[in-house]
Amino acid sequence: MVNQQLVASRAVPFPCDRIRSLFPALNQEPGFIFFDNAAGAQIPQVVFDAINGHLRHCNVQRGGRYAKSVEVDATIARARESVGHLINARDPNEVAFGMNATSFLRLLSLAIGRTLGVRNEIIVTDLDHEANIATWLQLEREGARIVWWKMREDNNLHVDDLAPLLSAKTRLVACTVASHALGSIVDVAAVARLAHDAGAEVALDCVHYSPHGLIDVRAFDCDYLVCSGYKVFAPHMGFLWGRLELLNELPTFREDFIPDAAPGKIEAGTFIYENVAGMAAAVTYLETLGNSVAVEEGDAEPASRRDSIVRAMTSIREYEATLSREMLEVLQAAGAIIYGVDDMYRIAERVPTFCFNLPNILPAVVTETMSSRGIGIRDGHMYAPRLMKRLGRSLDTGVVRASILHYNTIEEIQEFGTVLRDLVRSE
Repeated sequence: MVNQQLVASRAVPFPCDRIRSLFPALNQEPGFIFFDNAAGAQIPQVVFDAINGHLRHCNVQRGGRYAKSVEVDATIARARESVGHLINARDPNEVAFGMNATSFLRLLSLAIGRTLGVRNEIIVTDLDHEANIATWLQLEREGARIVWWKMREDNNLHVDDLAPLLSAKTRLVACTVASHALGSIVDVAAVARLAHDAGAEVALDCVHYSPHGLIDVRAFDCDYLVCSGYKVFAPHMGFLWGRLELLNELPTFREDFIPDAAPGKIEAGTFIYENVAGMAAAVTYLETLGNSVAVEEGDAEPASRRDSIVRAMTSIREYEATLSREMLEVLQAAGAIIYGVDDMYRIAERVPTFCFNLPNILPAVVTETMSSRGIGIRDGHMYAPRLMKRLGRSLDTGVVRASILHYNTIEEIQEFGTVLRDLVRSE
């Protein structure tokens, strides 16, 4: 069903022009094409307004009895509820706020490292961001044994390869939902089924997948999930979700006056309240998008906040499939070496993040040329040295990455293609 949805043409055009008008960074002169979205998305005006409003009206510490402090507490509670809707949490208290996904992964690994016993094996992958690898490798000094789930030659993780790695000693499987470098999507629900059958837990890095598809911790059936707000149209902040009973059992650092219960036991110290307000506003942006798309397509008005988010992310996935097809055509026409899914009929297996190289042209030359033409992309190792090794790429040069979001357009991809062709012809 998903594959059919992603290859079918939309009956009603995606309202990209109207969406772009909501993002101040996309409406500046001179114009600039943002194709480095995997490093961080732009934010809509509603998010700016939420940040500014918090700083202007209640830039105080929470926990006080006066009105402005009470409003900070209310802002945080609303944000937990909003993020809960975004990811389909069972309870808002399963959501903890902090600096970023990396710091939450480390917090999680430190806690799990203190619970290792007979189950001391941690499964990691060579597809992941280093943040979801190195933090688990650190547990080797605590007695953990690291087991590698490796990509096949098609640069994808296959769940069939995970099954023989699981045993009565497996404590946890750590993997990504979508590769921040290759754009490949992992069947994390199947991962969870296998892991749980073996008595193990699953920790997901959902940072890269978050702006591209619907997050559903219940459907994923994971035990922990981390995300960074600045990848999903919010400011620089992060959040962790975990099953409430598991979070309450984790031996985390906390000050004596903090109850040994989630989310407080996960949120050591003061986080950035204005950015949390911005995260809630980013969810509101997606809800509004879902509502407006439903109206334009003549569908029934979404019945709940979660339904609005589902509608938004469904439309985003469909539109981004069109962008992915266009980008594949452009890269193939330029003779690029594409790492990851490059089959038009397998678009549903990826998000529009493309890792590639041009024969005989250094990645830095490609990105510098693009920059000179008003297009922002990235080159390097993508914080994935093990992945670069598998791809046969030097860490010094790495690869080129172009990453697209739903506020990008076919015309921008075509301009990107023009620059690629000019660069290839000039060599």
